[in-house]
Amino acid sequence: MHVRWRGLELPARVDLDESSSTESYGRFTVEPFERGFGTTIGNSLRRILLSSIEGAAITRVRIAGAEHEFTTIPGITEDTTDIILNVKGLVVSLDSDEEKVMRLSASGPGEVTADLIEADPSVKIHNPGHVIATLSDAVDFEIEMVVTRGRGYEPATEKHKRSSEDQLIGEIPIDSLFSPVRRVRYRVEDTRVGQKTNFDRLILDIWTDGTLAPEMALVEAAKVLRKHLNPFVQFDRLGNEVISEEASAAAALDDEFLRKLHMSVDDLELTVRARNCLESAVIATVGELVTRTEQDLLGVRSFGRTSLREVKRRLEELGLSLGMQLPEGYEAPAVEMPEEAMVDDGQMDEYHSTDEPAESPVIVEEPDTF
Repeated sequence: MHVRWRGLELPARVDLDESSSTESYGRFTVEPFERGFGTTIGNSLRRILLSSIEGAAITRVRIAGAEHEFTTIPGITEDTTDIILNVKGLVVSLDSDEEKVMRLSASGPGEVTADLIEADPSVKIHNPGHVIATLSDAVDFEIEMVVTRGRGYEPATEKHKRSSEDQLIGEIPIDSLFSPVRRVRYRVEDTRVGQKTNFDRLILDIWTDGTLAPEMALVEAAKVLRKHLNPFVQFDRLGNEVISEEASAAAALDDEFLRKLHMSVDDLELTVRARNCLESAVIATVGELVTRTEQDLLGVRSFGRTSLREVKRRLEELGLSLGMQLPEGYEAPAVEMPEEAMVDDGQMDEYHSTDEPAESPVIVEEPDTF
């Protein structure tokens, strides 16, 4: 038995309301859906947007003169609890997989704002005018804040359990909300296709904290939903009839997926340094690249974390990632060697018998900055 879905109405594109769009708000309209699918898709995307989009947040703080969150510091209007609440109000983004430390030093009297924070270039503060503390006297104020990437909400109690042995004296774990999406609203309206009016129009309103554009948040949510549905798409068992393993593997290799895997790494438009490093590691196609792990790439000479972030970002744009396990049946395309690299059979023995190592590609040495 085959499921026939040829007659289903499917949406063709997502429309963004340009007139009301901002860096932190977007209204998206999608139509037409078959009756009921608007609610199904809208509710699923809303839950994912609120819970599963990766972002950055401050997870731990150290305040000079405060051993715990109930300490009162002389010369500062706020107590430690209020200072921590102000720190939670900082809106930050982090372009790194590693946690980073931000530092702030100030002298009173006066307000201490976020624009005084010294941070790594990979950290960006989106509300520099945010007040962290108010110094009522001529006192010194110092604070360290640890920024980490994550998903959803993580209470301070979980950090206590996980890092109690490694926690430094005076370091205070705080509750962290990583999600860059602050609010999502959806509604479903009737729409017309031809003479029929029993179709759904889905309208999504998305508010973010400004660290991620609403349209990118919607794309990420759709990717998360797709990854969770992929196992169901590849489950080809109907009743007692079992498809052969070869047929299942072939079905998993759809044309679009194969096209991406067969792409040359040159098509990723990487920087010269990253491209030369991959060439030195004999990685010619995207299919060969996605089977490598982060540690594999960091083990390549001159391949640093800046190049790693660049490669991961390019793969994410294709819906791919490092460390993938490709389905059985995938064969990497043959890579054509340039004519100057070809040797005939008479030269092959001489080529292999030489004691001199082959000259590796030139690596452009650049500082690995964040």
